[in-house]
Amino acid sequence: MKFRDYYEVLGVARDASADEIKRAWRKLARKYHPDVSQEPDAERRMKEINEAFEVLGDPEKRAAYDRLARGQRAGEEFRPPPGWEREFVFEEGAAPHDFGEFFEAIFGGTGRRGAARGFDGEFAMPGTDEHARIEIDLEDSFRGATRELTLRVPEVDARGHVKWRERTVQVTIPRGIRPGQQIRLAGLGGPGIGGGAPGDLYLEVQFRPHPLYRVDGRDLYLTVPVTPWEAALGADVRIPTPDGPVDVHVPAHSGNGRKLRLKGRGIPGNPPGDLYAVLEIVLPEARTEKQKEIYRAMAREMPFNPRRDFGQ
Repeated sequence: MKFRDYYEVLGVARDASADEIKRAWRKLARKYHPDVSQEPDAERRMKEINEAFEVLGDPEKRAAYDRLARGQRAGEEFRPPPGWEREFVFEEGAAPHDFGEFFEAIFGGTGRRGAARGFDGEFAMPGTDEHARIEIDLEDSFRGATRELTLRVPEVDARGHVKWRERTVQVTIPRGIRPGQQIRLAGLGGPGIGGGAPGDLYLEVQFRPHPLYRVDGRDLYLTVPVTPWEAALGADVRIPTPDGPVDVHVPAHSGNGRKLRLKGRGIPGNPPGDLYAVLEIVLPEARTEKQKEIYRAMAREMPFNPRRDFGQ
């Protein structure tokens, strides 16, 4: 009898975690399951994969196998050590199995794990969850929306082949959703195998670039142009918000880049975000001689050196 390296069969390291072993089994099962695989040796490989997972996916069996495997290599002649059947006793499983000679010699008549079979003893595996992106407008987050989306959905036909077809679905955009959050569409992921339930589709939300607002979490930033006299003397200016225009007061002596916070005017939520009006002082052009003289008068009447920190 030849020794079987179950870690090699699943393609995992000997110190692989339980989650890593399960992921490896699921990946290989989707590739070699006879219902969907085009590989010529799919049925044989599927039995090997299930046998390896039966051992490595069970903590008790894995511990026993690891003890046996010390110093052993795949393909070498192997016989269980004397007294093995008395030292390790495993509970009988309820489901039948068709594992190979190596498994039988080590574990005797133990049955397969229920996770790999349905109640009728047939293999069943849920479909994988799929991920995609959806772009929405900022205003959709403020009001909520419904969008029609055309998806390419995989299906398994009667002959076990995966086919793709287009499906139109209505996607509800919840009010207050933010970039990076996900919308779950149940049952629109990868198809299940052997009657397993399909996976889900997760749509990651992205905002289309907005001509006015920059989004940071739930907060919005709006650049507000102001004149030098509005910044210097103070003024009330009207600015847009996604919920409609509002009046804000620009305090006197405001510098370029000053942020005015409008509490609760950001993306809706609990609590809602804020909107920050970022002041940008815009200088008028001096085209006529009279306009130039106004600047000269400012230079005479308002001596000011913005480069004083340079030591000039």
